[in-house]
Amino acid sequence: MRRDPCFHIAVLPGDGIGPEVVGACLQVLDVLRERLGGLSFDFRHLEGGAAHYQKTGIAFSQEGLDECKQADAVLFGAIGLPDVRYPDGTEIATHFDLRAAMDLYAGLRPVRSYPGLPCVLVDKRAARIDLVLIREQSEGLLQPRPRGTVEEDSIARETMTISRSGSRRIAEFAFHVAARRARNRRRPGRVLCVDKANALVSMAFFRRLFDEVAAAHPETQAAHAYVDATAMNLVRSPWDFDVLLTENAFGGILSDLAAGLVGSLGLVPSADIGDQHAVFQPAHGSAPDIAGQGIANPVAQILSAALMLDWLADRHGEPRLAHGARIIEHAVDKALTLVCPIEFGGQDGTQAITRAVMAQIRKS
Repeated sequence: MRRDPCFHIAVLPGDGIGPEVVGACLQVLDVLRERLGGLSFDFRHLEGGAAHYQKTGIAFSQEGLDECKQADAVLFGAIGLPDVRYPDGTEIATHFDLRAAMDLYAGLRPVRSYPGLPCVLVDKRAARIDLVLIREQSEGLLQPRPRGTVEEDSIARETMTISRSGSRRIAEFAFHVAARRARNRRRPGRVLCVDKANALVSMAFFRRLFDEVAAAHPETQAAHAYVDATAMNLVRSPWDFDVLLTENAFGGILSDLAAGLVGSLGLVPSADIGDQHAVFQPAHGSAPDIAGQGIANPVAQILSAALMLDWLADRHGEPRLAHGARIIEHAVDKALTLVCPIEFGGQDGTQAITRAVMAQIRKS
């Protein structure tokens, strides 16, 4: 357990609704601080993203990156504006840059249903959706560097890279997550390797390395499925899934699909985790079309802060932070029985949802 009770958090609100949902999240953490028995947070605000690039020609400074590396964790909003792009046509994606610079190889997206909200699926079992999607994000088809090429305005090429070291470490991460979930739920953990091993040599290699790691974790059930079949089965029976492990590009697609099954990306937090650093942000984008209207759902950002507290608790041996994460999760559960976000047909915007969560924290 570390002696310093203050945790230094780099805060990068970004673009669009990012500043709004980050502001709501900081309000929640400020209320939570009163419950954590002497623990506190030092928030250090940084500028970066598409609007910053438009203004300065730099998406994120080296000084900002250094601050992120020195911080205990990074709390990230959303980055990107559709009309602001690099000369090669790609969007500003500072979160991709952070992943590469800090080797944040594990993308974690928990997806679960909230019985207090309208359900997208008619099957009553949809109330039991509770899965985690883990994507390897240091390589694969979306590897941060090098970028793809266009040859003579005739052929564009991208490269799929799958390495032994990258595949084994993400598989170990997935089995660790499954074991933790199994302990909390008192039932066997299950990891599904999602690939395209029938068509791609790189994916057959990924599957083989997954099997090597699985052999060292006999207490956890391990299985394989092709990505196209998994997409279908996520729609047919998402309540059957526990932990899904997949490649970078496949993970980006499947995680948004899974979010749709519970009604909104506004409910889904995410974490980009490495061996030394981690970034926590909502799974949704910057949504500039609704920015400034006070209608953005802050739940995904608030739950991302709960993921941050869990990671800090593990890293620093501080159980009070893990307790804080449970307080936030419970408060969100209760709040979503009292308010209904606008994307679900309700009338409650950013501040109404934030106030409801804070009220439940004070009651817990």
